[in-house]
Amino acid sequence: MEIILKKDVKGLGIAEDLVSVKSGYARNYLIPQGIAEAATAEAKIAWESRKEEREAKRAALVEEFKKSAAVLQAAKLTIGAKVGTTDKIFGSVSTHQLAENIQEQFSVTVDRKDIILPGGEIKTLGTYKAIIRLFEDIEAEMELEVVAE
Repeated sequence: MEIILKKDVKGLGIAEDLVSVKSGYARNYLIPQGIAEAATAEAKIAWESRKEEREAKRAALVEEFKKSAAVLQAAKLTIGAKVGTTDKIFGSVSTHQLAENIQEQFSVTVDRKDIILPGGEIKTLGTYKAIIRLFEDIEAEMELEVVAE
């Protein structure tokens, strides 16, 4: 079933996208919640008339995320952690901490689920790499340093 999204849905699309989903998902969740509307002939005509506005909005979003990616790739994030005598961290550095520190230090909002740590959890002091997904296919590889507090 084709629908037109009224709100952004992670993994499906952003507002004003025309997407195809299973009819049960559309009828039982998206449409009753006000997240989408059925793509009837009239709705498609109205959707086409808003095409230029939609494309301009998407281009502005892409440009904004590319700028944020450039900022994150050029920067080095420093995170303080409590450590023992062997430079081993009490607990680990989580993606939640990374997201908060990115927001504080660079004013870029990132969801913790969009941060990938290729080496897994960070449990010792040192320098690491993190991949941050910002928008669709826009990613930034960021260097981060874990230091003792």
